[in-house]
Amino acid sequence: MISHLIFIVITWYALQGFQIEKLMKPNHVFQAKLMLILLTITISSTVSNFFLDYLFWSQRIPTFFQ
Repeated sequence: MISHLIFIVITWYALQGFQIEKLMKPNHVFQAKLMLILLTITISSTVSNFFLDYLFWSQRIPTFFQ
């Protein structure tokens, strides 16, 4: 869905502020970038699913009170 792509871009932009390479062993830049990509996908899919669930359930609230 489009929200997943939007949150991937937002999360990638936000994680660029961290210097994950400094947390990794020297000369392991590829592993650091791979971890950054996997972390981006994990965080963005979780946030996107939360956003979509919130949207769905907030639209269903009126049906609970009928």
